Amino acid sequence: MDLPDFAPAPNQGGDPALYEIENRALDPQGLVLEAMRKTAPWAGRTLLDLGCGSGFWLPGYVQEASETIGVEPDPTLIRIARQRDPRARVLAGSAEHIPLPDASVDVVHARFAYFFPPRCEPGLAEVLRVLRPGGALVVVDNDQRSGQFADLLAQLSWAGPQAAGQRTDEWWAQRGAERTEVLSEWRFNSRADLEAVLRLEFPAEIADPWLAAHPAALGLSYGYVLFTIRC
Repeated sequence: MDLPDFAPAPNQGGDPALYEIENRALDPQGLVLEAMRKTAPWAGRTLLDLGCGSGFWLPGYVQEASETIGVEPDPTLIRIARQRDPRARVLAGSAEHIPLPDASVDVVHARFAYFFPPRCEPGLAEVLRVLRPGGALVVVDNDQRSGQFADLLAQLSWAGPQAAGQRTDEWWAQRGAERTEVLSEWRFNSRADLEAVLRLEFPAEIADPWLAAHPAALGLSYGYVLFTIRC
């Protein structure tokens, strides 16, 4: 499939092995998953993990869903995702080009696949095409107002209304999305893992001062926000 709008993600696409460590550190108590399950249950239903990356979440989804499908544009990550669990079907595609029929899935998850509205308008239209009546899209994004991770995000060059979450919140609210906040954390097994992942996600001028100010830290507080659109 030709995906002219695809650009590799600098974190997962640039270093899948290190991003694996980051995934294992995310939300150790499962608070985000529980909120996702509560807002749009997928037990016994067809679940699409849109932008599934290396497929980290697929083995968990297949335990409950009647069918689990991953869609990912990065060829390197597709190869990894297809090795995760043979019960999950992994297809080449993107938010703008989902290789599934109309009204063929019940729940769509998009973890960090919709960062910067309004550029995700075509992807949202495509998701609504493949959702069945009564289905739901759940987008997991950073809550840029809560947690230590949000404080780091605010220092990035694109900080401003976007970093404060205003533009993203307004865009989803205009489309009738429900907003759910979840305050969780990153928790790593070693200091070396925390340092490596923080430097993967942030430039040195942001990561290094934070690490110097928190010499004993093995993690940090992390706010998530879920945007849910129902058909």
